[in-house]
Amino acid sequence: MDRNAPIGVFDSGVGGLTVAREIIRQMPDERLVYFGDTARVPYGSKSRETVIRYSRQIIRFLLTKNVKAIVIACNTASAYALETVEKEFDVPIIGVIKAGAVAAVRATRNGKIGVIGTEGTIGSGIYTEVMKQMNPDIEVTGKACPLFCPLVEEGLLHDSVTDEIASRYLSELKGRFIDTLVLGCTHYPLLRSTVGRIMGGDVTLVNPAYETALELKALLAEKELACGCAEDPAADKYRFYVSDLAEKFTAFATSILPRQVKETEKIPIEEY
Repeated sequence: MDRNAPIGVFDSGVGGLTVAREIIRQMPDERLVYFGDTARVPYGSKSRETVIRYSRQIIRFLLTKNVKAIVIACNTASAYALETVEKEFDVPIIGVIKAGAVAAVRATRNGKIGVIGTEGTIGSGIYTEVMKQMNPDIEVTGKACPLFCPLVEEGLLHDSVTDEIASRYLSELKGRFIDTLVLGCTHYPLLRSTVGRIMGGDVTLVNPAYETALELKALLAEKELACGCAEDPAADKYRFYVSDLAEKFTAFATSILPRQVKETEKIPIEEY
C-alpha cells in the first residue's frame, strides 16, 4: 500500500470534522479525504442495519480515492458497523470509541464515568462494555442527547436554546457524581465549552477525536504507512465530499479546521 496515499475519514455530517482537525494537527504531512453524509444525518436514531449499509457505501466510495486507512469518525457507526466492516474490507479501519474509553478509564479518580452520545451509541452499551473490560469496577452512566447533533449542524454552538437543552440533559449526570465525562459523539466537542461550564471544573471532559488521532498515528507507524513525503504548499492535500448541502458544509468546515476549505463536492453516495 502506498504510504503517501490519503487517510479516509467519514461521519454522518460535520461532527467528524473534529476528528479531521485533530488528524491535521497531529499529522500535518498526511493527506486526507473526508466524507460527510449530510443527506442522511443523524445516524443516532437509525437502525443498526441501516448504519451498516451506509457505512459500506461510504467505505466503497473512499476506496475509489485509494485511501490507505479509514477512520469512522462517528460514534454510532463505530458502535454499529466497525466490527462488521473491518472484516469485509482489506484496509485498516478504526473507530472513535476504543480510544475515548481508554482515555476515560485512565482519567477517572472515583471510578464514576459519564458518557453522552446519540441514542444509537448509548443504546448499544459499547462504551460501558469496553470500559468494564479494562476495569470491572468502573461505574458508567450513559445519557442520550439526541438534540445536540442538529444544534451543531445548524451552527447553534453558543445559543440560549443550546444552553437550556444541555442543562436538562446533563442534570441527571451531575446527580451521579461522575468525575469524568466522555463526549461520545464527534459533534459534541464543538459544544465543549457549554458542557464544561454546566458540569463544572471538577469533571474531566474526554474528547475521543483527539485520542483517535493519536491511535491513528500509532497505527500508521506500526504498519509503516506514515507519510514519507515533505509537504507541498501547492498540493490539494485535503479533499471534502458530502451527500448534500455542499456550500453549507464548506462554510462550516472552514470555521472548524485550521485551513480554509476551498471546495466541497456533492456525490451520489447511494450509487456505491
